[in-house]
Amino acid sequence: MRALLQNLAGSWIERYRKMSIQMVISLSFTLVAVVGMVFMGMSLFWRFSATTGELVSENSQLVLNQTNLNLDNYLRRMMRLSDTLYYQVIKDSDLDSDSLDQAMGLLYEENRDALVSLSLFDAQGKLVYASPLSTLKPNAHPEQQPWFLDAMDRVENFHFSAPRVQALFEDPTPRYRWVISLSRHVQLTRNGATESGVLLLDMNFSDIAQVCRDVDLSNGGYLYLVDGQGEIIYHPRQQLIHAGLFQENNRAAAQYRDGSHRETFRDQDRHIIVKTVGYTGWKLVGVVPAERLADTSRQMLLFGLSLLFFSIFLLAFLNFRISAHITNPIRRLEQSIKELEAGAQDVEIAEGGCYEIRRLCHSIRSMVSTMRHLMDDIIVQEGQKRRNELEVLQSQINPHFLYNTLDSVIWMTEAGRYQEAIQMVTSLARLFRIALSRGRSVIPLTDELEHAHHYMAIQKVRYKNKFDAKISAQPGTEGLYTLKLIIQPILENAIYHGMASAEDDGLITVEARREGDDLVIDVTDNGLGMRPEVAASLLDADRPDIRTSGSGIGVRNVHQRIRLTFGPKYGLTIDSEPDEGTTVRIRLPALTEADAAAYEREDLQP
Repeated sequence: MRALLQNLAGSWIERYRKMSIQMVISLSFTLVAVVGMVFMGMSLFWRFSATTGELVSENSQLVLNQTNLNLDNYLRRMMRLSDTLYYQVIKDSDLDSDSLDQAMGLLYEENRDALVSLSLFDAQGKLVYASPLSTLKPNAHPEQQPWFLDAMDRVENFHFSAPRVQALFEDPTPRYRWVISLSRHVQLTRNGATESGVLLLDMNFSDIAQVCRDVDLSNGGYLYLVDGQGEIIYHPRQQLIHAGLFQENNRAAAQYRDGSHRETFRDQDRHIIVKTVGYTGWKLVGVVPAERLADTSRQMLLFGLSLLFFSIFLLAFLNFRISAHITNPIRRLEQSIKELEAGAQDVEIAEGGCYEIRRLCHSIRSMVSTMRHLMDDIIVQEGQKRRNELEVLQSQINPHFLYNTLDSVIWMTEAGRYQEAIQMVTSLARLFRIALSRGRSVIPLTDELEHAHHYMAIQKVRYKNKFDAKISAQPGTEGLYTLKLIIQPILENAIYHGMASAEDDGLITVEARREGDDLVIDVTDNGLGMRPEVAASLLDADRPDIRTSGSGIGVRNVHQRIRLTFGPKYGLTIDSEPDEGTTVRIRLPALTEADAAAYEREDLQP
């Protein structure tokens, strides 16, 4: 497990290292913002859930208070009617001499919207007065009814019964009337003597049900009404309860104190709000399913997640745009540096972005400018160095040749061969006139071949015509230019290595031809030759100098001059076999007059 975590960490670190600064800034800002939004969102969600529960409870409590107030007003109206009947009608009347019909009938008519019937019974349950129904059913026994017994047992209280069907009086209408009875003990006066009685007001149950039915609790909640023993007075699903298709926790709710409670009934979590109706012992019970609150919370959570994802998308987009605005100057600077690394010369270092980036761009621009000046200085110094090296090599060739020639002139003079010495000095003068070439280092190929011709004329005199020389140029070489004094050192080495110890019939040939974009000059002799490894060592710059005539120093200098001027793909190659002869091949670029002039200008630059 630890190894897996280390691998994952290493993978993420590697990805982080490969990320651009724009991606790092965008991801960092987005991650910090997302963590903050998630933290704030969860806090708000938890607070919202708690507040929602509190608001539902408070709202339900307010609804129950208002329902209780409406129900209390209705019941107080009935109690005031009962007081009026008792204290203003019954108590002041003698049943033997006074009639209750007019007064009680008038009060009934005034309150008939809330009453089903109004009746008065004596202590034996005999009917004294009733309105509007006045005929008891044959099997009715008022004295056995709970409302009658409660009134006779507790004479000082009002008594409210559970809902029941009106079954005391003959009703000419075919419908059943659901009523709630308000009964109280009264004192009747008969022939001057007092006796006990019961006043009964059958209230219309639909009025009480309407008060409860109009209540609308939040989150699919409902309200029901129970008496002190838990008997249901009103329930929105009352018929289903009577049919056994629905159950309610009414018995337990009757024991709750007023306020908010949490219960689990039939595997369902519910918020219960209880409010006691004064003077009756009834209780209003509000039920709000907790799962509805959970549904609301889930909906809020889904909305919050949708808003969070949209915010993350918008935030990521804005962060990307802002980070791009911040990092674009850095990326342009990086691109400029890459172009500089690739060798581009005219690279513009743009200054933009914030203060630090502008300062960095300014510093890099200054550094690039300094580097360019240094590079120019180095180029000038290298050019000067190359010219100095060429001059040194040239100075090595000219004294070497002059020494050998003058040595020949001295030898002929001492031998009395004055005419030949004069001819040699004349050829030497023409040769040096071509060699000087007015200070130019690149001369026409014809001048270089003429220079070789004069040189061979001098050497043939010295060596008593022991060898012959043929110098030619093939068609296509007209107008080409070459470095000066590159053939003469090779001829010199051919004479010393191949012809000096040879018998008669020696031959040295010089042939110039064009091969594509190159000029090739072959110098061939039929002398003694040499081993291939010795021939290869003649061009080795690390080979120690041997202080003997014809040591090969001139050949090596020619090779170095060509490579310093034209590059490593040009120079000399030597092909030799013992007793077979030697061929030295000079390879140069095929220079036209314009090319030669360009090289001369380059060499003349300071």
